[in-house]
Amino acid sequence: MEENRLWQARWIWAAHEDGYDHGNQLVYFRKTFDVTEPGSTRLTIDLSADSRYRLYVNGRSVTTGPARGDLQTHYYDTVDLSGYLHTGTNVLAIKVLHYAQGQPRPSAVPSAHTGALIVEGSLLDGQGEVLGQLHTDSSWLCRRDQAISFLPESFTCVGGGELVQGSLLPHGWEEVDYAASAGWEQAVELGPAYWLYDGFLQPWQLAARTIPEMFERDRSFVRTMRTDAGEGIVIGQADAERSWIYVPAHGKAAVEVDAGELTTGYLRMVVEGGQNSEIVFLCSECYESADGVKGVRDQAEGNVLRGYREKYIVAGLGEQKETYETFLYRTFRFVQLEITASEEPLRLHRFYYRETGYPLEVKGEFSSSDDSLKPLWDISVRSLQRCMHEGYYDCPYYEQLQYSMDTRLQILFTYNIAGDDRLARKAIYEFHSSMLPSGMLLSRYPSIQPQVIPGFALYWIMMLYDHLLYFGDTAHAARYRSTVDAVLDWFGRRVSADGLVGEMPRGYWSYVDWVKEWETTRGVPVSSGPLTVYNLMYADALQKAAVINEVTGRPDTAAEYRTRAQQIIRAVNTHCWSEERQLYQDSAGLEQYSQHTQIWAILSGAIQEEHASKLAGRLMKDRSLLQVSYSMAFFLFRALSEAGQYEQSFELWEQWREQVKLNLTTWLEDPVSQRSDCHAWGAVPLYEFTSEILGVKPGGVGCERIIIEPKPVQLRWARGKVVMYGRVIEVAWQISDGAFKLQVAGLDELIGEVRLPDGTSKMIEREERIGLECLWPSVK
Repeated sequence: MEENRLWQARWIWAAHEDGYDHGNQLVYFRKTFDVTEPGSTRLTIDLSADSRYRLYVNGRSVTTGPARGDLQTHYYDTVDLSGYLHTGTNVLAIKVLHYAQGQPRPSAVPSAHTGALIVEGSLLDGQGEVLGQLHTDSSWLCRRDQAISFLPESFTCVGGGELVQGSLLPHGWEEVDYAASAGWEQAVELGPAYWLYDGFLQPWQLAARTIPEMFERDRSFVRTMRTDAGEGIVIGQADAERSWIYVPAHGKAAVEVDAGELTTGYLRMVVEGGQNSEIVFLCSECYESADGVKGVRDQAEGNVLRGYREKYIVAGLGEQKETYETFLYRTFRFVQLEITASEEPLRLHRFYYRETGYPLEVKGEFSSSDDSLKPLWDISVRSLQRCMHEGYYDCPYYEQLQYSMDTRLQILFTYNIAGDDRLARKAIYEFHSSMLPSGMLLSRYPSIQPQVIPGFALYWIMMLYDHLLYFGDTAHAARYRSTVDAVLDWFGRRVSADGLVGEMPRGYWSYVDWVKEWETTRGVPVSSGPLTVYNLMYADALQKAAVINEVTGRPDTAAEYRTRAQQIIRAVNTHCWSEERQLYQDSAGLEQYSQHTQIWAILSGAIQEEHASKLAGRLMKDRSLLQVSYSMAFFLFRALSEAGQYEQSFELWEQWREQVKLNLTTWLEDPVSQRSDCHAWGAVPLYEFTSEILGVKPGGVGCERIIIEPKPVQLRWARGKVVMYGRVIEVAWQISDGAFKLQVAGLDELIGEVRLPDGTSKMIEREERIGLECLWPSVK
């Protein structure tokens, strides 16, 4: 990570009396410059801001940023603007929103005491000679916004709604010919990017962006769900390019539109006339009953849309159209508009959105003989995409926070369908950066409200192990060994005389899963005493940490961690196993049993071979066990696979099929509260279909060997593509004429071990395409 490179630009902001922003402040910045030969003139800038910015060049929106980080790693973006230049006067226009303490704000965006902008860039000719410099300093013009108020949030923490007085907006401020007169002033220099001497730090420690820019593309709504219009009101189609809604003076209209799928985007509206008219809008994930019960998600009749209400008060620029766009993106499938015209009629020419998200290039594919699995793949891809922005988010509508449990699963899904680890590396670094002096990691980060879920720190170790397994980057893994040591030491210090990790400290949240029977304890298996599942997760993390240390040159530490893992496992088997029930208790001596504890007993190796196989069978058949929800379902699949009982997993897909019947376009957060309609920890099909049914997995650190072990379960055929070690592996298999027939392509220079359903295996070295078969039904 780059530290304190030499910057020539200065941090700037609008003048304030005491150096503090006492409320959220949005400031507009402009810098004009001349270009004589745009074809050969080059301009690349580095820029960052506290807290968020949108950049325009000559009226065209270019990008937003900076990538979310913390103040110790405050990212800057590098943007090539050469293609936006034209002959004559050009303008860089940047609006920056600073979030003040105690004000409506996204929970994942930290901020300093004041807003700030820094831009560094030089105009270069075709030979690389400097024609001029555009570094931020007091020559930049700025203007504080007076039009937008940010509304407090009641049930989300993504940034608050907007109340906008359109007449106070500087319409056209981003254009070249805008006259920056009244209200505009010279910017104030806050200081250099870093102090030259004595090591004193600025609030913002700049580091280069490590992920690509978010994509943006214009999208239209696909249908009108419901309208309520009086006399003289004309409402066209939701996807109309112009003259969508006409509302006469003093008229009122309401309309609800559907994007066709749950999505994320900046809402945009183009209006004409209607001075002082009000447009109230509300974004919602789905329709629900008046008392909050969710059913078929696009069933409008008898149901309502819920969300926070925002308002745009129209300026009314005569025959000139005015455009309004939300500063932050919104999450929605449905949007409700309520329009109240004032003294003059209003035309809403267009209402659409600028869709945004991480530019995930999906290379994986899957199809099979069971048509009911196809929507599971499609919805899973969409769920993952909607939860990928500048981090892996738990849910885009309610929180937009990066949690380590959720993130570990989302990362694995990303590896298999895209092979992209850029967002994963950023997440690994950020959780490492969240470490408390005790050695514990925060459960979500970046976040302005620190939270600890002790088990989530173990998921971070597993996340680091997964990256090593898939990419073989030992230098990357070695970078974080000290953090792994700190987390494991934190748990190790809590091992009591009975050999178990004891009760978690008060004030921490020992969350495991959303289970109906655990509602009163908010996802915690027991209200007091040691958690068996945490002990087993700790043992699993120790074993994965042993691999990390072994391949990065610390064999003694690896041996120590394996020893500690076995000690924990012996303690669990001694104190938490019920001989009568043949199950692991949720806490030592407590007659409470869940799938969760049995799952981690298998995954940690506390129980093995035929005993693990029998336990896996009870996992599926014993309905007295408290059942996993979507968040822990991934690990249920893993336990069945590990214990050789994967064929029993096919019935688990019914809970995903039930969601399809509700016309969900992304996966639910959990079946208990059903709070969010988009949560990517439910995108389990992306892993199961690629790693198990198609059977493509890493066979060692860095995919030095690829295992291809298809599991047909109840299918007759399956085919698809899996990304592994930078290659797209194509797999197709079918059962016909009493034989299991397999085709594999794309191995190229890789070594593959093919394991057939009859138990035979074959090593394949450096063959582009192979075909194998075995007898069927020699295995069931």
